[in-house]
Amino acid sequence: MNKLALCTAIAASLLTLPIATSASSHREAPAIGGMPRVDNTDVYAFSSYESGRTGFVTLIANFNPFQDPGGGPEFYPLDSEAEYRINIDNNGDAIPDLEFVFEFTNTRKNLAIPVGDQMVAIPVLNSAPIGPGPTNTQSLDRVETYRVELVRNGVRLGNRMSHNQTRGTADTFIKPVDNIGLKSIPDYAAYARQHVYNVNVPGCSVAGSRLFVGQRKEGFVVNVGEIFDLFNLNPLGAPNEELNSLRGKNITTLALEVPASCLTRGGDPVIGVFSTVRKSGKGTSAQPLITNSNDQFPQVSRLGMPLVNEAVIGNPDKDKFNISPPKDDAQFLKYVTNPVLPELLEMLFPVTAPNLFPRTDMVSVFLTGIAGLNKPVNGVPSEMLRLNTSTPARVAAAQNPLGVIANDTAGYPNGRRPGDDVVDISLRVLMGVLLTPAQAPSGQMPFTDQAFIDANRFESRFPYLLTPIPGSPNEATAAGSTQ
Repeated sequence: MNKLALCTAIAASLLTLPIATSASSHREAPAIGGMPRVDNTDVYAFSSYESGRTGFVTLIANFNPFQDPGGGPEFYPLDSEAEYRINIDNNGDAIPDLEFVFEFTNTRKNLAIPVGDQMVAIPVLNSAPIGPGPTNTQSLDRVETYRVELVRNGVRLGNRMSHNQTRGTADTFIKPVDNIGLKSIPDYAAYARQHVYNVNVPGCSVAGSRLFVGQRKEGFVVNVGEIFDLFNLNPLGAPNEELNSLRGKNITTLALEVPASCLTRGGDPVIGVFSTVRKSGKGTSAQPLITNSNDQFPQVSRLGMPLVNEAVIGNPDKDKFNISPPKDDAQFLKYVTNPVLPELLEMLFPVTAPNLFPRTDMVSVFLTGIAGLNKPVNGVPSEMLRLNTSTPARVAAAQNPLGVIANDTAGYPNGRRPGDDVVDISLRVLMGVLLTPAQAPSGQMPFTDQAFIDANRFESRFPYLLTPIPGSPNEATAAGSTQ
């Protein structure tokens, strides 16, 4: 197929996808698009830069994309028939050595109020204001709780994380209800902070770990519609000329902060991080599970590096990527060594795609880690975030949103912080910023989706992502912002 025909075919395939399939990993594949509660959208892994938290690593996995703030009456609970996992590979073999397994329980109270001579169940989520404390849930009809088990080397021993706060049993945590609105929860920020737990991590001798699970404002910034309309923007224009398409949305966050020494092994400071979801194999008649396993809880979602399944993996293999473990990633090698998007950009704009094949630079960024930065001592090529925990963190004011390519080695692709502009970084890597001018004539051009992000748009304390947008009365106002 010649280049023009290839471009036409790619354009046609992109235009057949709904706009919502874009963003970091929001509805990125056919099967997961029908299961939003287990759709993993973003993974972050970075050395904590909150004051006084040197030596800790923050791990974040986001789920359930495109949450409209006013999405009642049910809002956005997580799936009680799924296991959400944050996985750590600390010896480079592409197999999880530590798995933080989150399991959720949704308890219905069936609250009722007197109507005439009958007690009638309410049709909404709450009958009066909620909070401010996490146990003040008398008027809340559905209470979400969860437990977190630490699995080591694939062996489940029932080692659960625990807390010493007076909130039910020590290994059970309460998830704050979503931000229904200001009348139901007048100070949601304070209410949510009551759900940040100091926790004991099994097998970790260093104290101070923290845990939060709950709704946050969507932290990913991207010019969604224009990118998927054949890059209907100026990819060499100003980096802040377009609105963030996700500015009015919320997300559900699983966040852990753990001492780096409890995540690494054998003197190698590099860890690989990725998130997966395993779901009950029952599925539904409308959306049967796509799996490669006969397990009771087969894998249905996976995410490590941002944008891989959207911008790198071809349409025929998107579902396969989500159900595959990193150790089997050799089957997707052609998408990394021969990426398609640079060729499309060359057809659409006066730029030149890199002429080096196979793309060894792409392999180092996405599959092995970069030598001298975040490549493990012994590593199997596999797709996951890789973080060198010995790289000193930078405070928010000192962070560069372009991370490593702007000489900020504490940023993406050395892990990923909330303020890293992974879209612009990925575009530049795809176009050859790490190659020589002879290999990539356009490699030093400032490619951008024109939607700006930096660390100053987030909190500088755990869990870093912002308070979610309330369903009332500020939903419309929030959608008008640029963040």
